[in-house]
Amino acid sequence: MTSGGISALSDHKRRRIDELISRTSETGGVSLLRDAGRRLVRNPTAVVGAVIILLFLVIAIFAPLVAPHDPVQRFPELTQNLTVDSIPGATAGHPLGSDPLGRDFASRMIFGARQTLFVGVLATLIGLLIGVLLGAIAGAVGGWLDVLIMRLTDVMLALPSLLLAITLVALASRSTQWTVIIAVAVVNVPIFARLLRGSMLAQRESDHVLAARALGVKRHTIVLRHMLPNSLTAVIVQATLTFAVAILDAAALSFLGLGDPDINRAEWGLMLGVDGVRYFEVRPELAYFPALAIILVALGFTLLGESIREALDPKNRR
Repeated sequence: MTSGGISALSDHKRRRIDELISRTSETGGVSLLRDAGRRLVRNPTAVVGAVIILLFLVIAIFAPLVAPHDPVQRFPELTQNLTVDSIPGATAGHPLGSDPLGRDFASRMIFGARQTLFVGVLATLIGLLIGVLLGAIAGAVGGWLDVLIMRLTDVMLALPSLLLAITLVALASRSTQWTVIIAVAVVNVPIFARLLRGSMLAQRESDHVLAARALGVKRHTIVLRHMLPNSLTAVIVQATLTFAVAILDAAALSFLGLGDPDINRAEWGLMLGVDGVRYFEVRPELAYFPALAIILVALGFTLLGESIREALDPKNRR
């Protein structure tokens, strides 16, 4: 290449750099979180997931206001034509018809959203707290304690999550709503523990941690103020994805008859297992609606969680 060509190329690069510097000085620096938020708003997948989750939350939180009837009340207009071989469908005042006991099926579906939210949130939070505690100890202390915690998580991860949850519920003397929550939470513990431990090991050799050590900062201060806060982003994103898994696992346990045996409690997995399968040939809608609700909610959290993970990945920044 001639000297003139090299000079022209250098001038082009210089102008490009000047434009970038000028643009940055005018708009200011953009943080990772703000940049991730912008990309989430422009991502159709994230928007769809957020809309599904928002509708689910509104229905679950305001279920008493949204539901047209009491979910445990039996209506004479539904029970008078109710037989084993005939379950009333949509009628005036009952848009989804009756369940096998003459209760408004639409109201039970709406209250089932509240129950699903309750189980999913508690199971995810309990698993998150225990997993963060174990992961922080393993990543900060190291040594034999790290080996012990990680081998325990390896054993738990070696088993299929649903099989492990079934085993934990079967160990209880009596199945209740809380046995399902605890079983699903325990299944999620090793996921959070391993993820946080890996993030903290990466933080251990970072420049700001090495600088804090050189300045004589105490070990627990380094862990709590420097390593742990910078390692929680990936764990929080994982919690969004884990919420979808928690909903599926809790519904599966109820479907198998290992959840709360109270038939008056409106819960999608229980409705799918007790009424949907038993009366599928008579009225398949009793299975279709709970199954569709479970799939949509799990899909919403999965879409949003994956979008947040991609948005926070520095490799995807432009």
